[in-house]
Amino acid sequence: MTAPPVPESAPRKVSPARSAAVPRRSIPGAGALRETGQLLTLAATTVRDTFRRPFQIRELIEQFWFVASVTILPAALVSIPFGAVIALQVGSLAQQLGAQSFTGGASVLAVIQQASPLIVALLIAGAGGSAICADLGSRKIREELDAMEVMGVSPVQRLIVPRVLATMLVALLLNGLVSVVGTAGGYFFNVIVQHGTPGAYLSSFSALAQLPDLYISEIKAVIFGFIAGIVAAYRGLHPKGGPKGVGDAVNQSVVITFLLLFVVNVVLTAIYLQLVPQKGA
Repeated sequence: MTAPPVPESAPRKVSPARSAAVPRRSIPGAGALRETGQLLTLAATTVRDTFRRPFQIRELIEQFWFVASVTILPAALVSIPFGAVIALQVGSLAQQLGAQSFTGGASVLAVIQQASPLIVALLIAGAGGSAICADLGSRKIREELDAMEVMGVSPVQRLIVPRVLATMLVALLLNGLVSVVGTAGGYFFNVIVQHGTPGAYLSSFSALAQLPDLYISEIKAVIFGFIAGIVAAYRGLHPKGGPKGVGDAVNQSVVITFLLLFVVNVVLTAIYLQLVPQKGA
């Protein structure tokens, strides 16, 4: 007996090998949008799990001490040349314009509003954030995070929330240290190197500076610390390629954090200058 003929209208079956060989069309930028969405989802989940019990206070203290121990000394050492460079540049420009009396106020405002939060954020991202990313990435490739999820333990609440809060607290406190050290360095170089007068330096600072300048500096530091912690945690949760992928994730977390920090700093500075009237304007 012969098999009945197959009607022409019947759909033809495509072999799996042939279907796999057909390339899929990808939308340009879809990968970046997907990564951005996952990052924002992790940030929202971290904020939500911050208020859930039980709170990991011991983990928070350990992470706070670790991040602070690796960033305090470098931040103090880096803030001195930053303050000196700003004071020298502003001082030379003020001399050209004939406004030497405003050197102190301009240099101190530049240190407090711009340099101090960025120095803190870059050091936290480079030292603390890279360590957080490497730790979470190593846990991921050892499947520890998957085992926690199987046991009903949320890795975000157990591991990520304490680390992000630690980076925010360290950034908040370290910003004050960097502001003081940078201001002292700028005062020393302006008075000693450029032969300025201490009275003019302090009087110009009191004439131009105001309390909201310190507020925006601390707000920037907290936001930058949050960004550094979230980006480090996100890249640590998604390593690719085994141990080598962990190293690549650490490098990517630092670079992504740097780019986001400068963009967010521009936005926050523009909003602040629009909302808060400058003293002496």
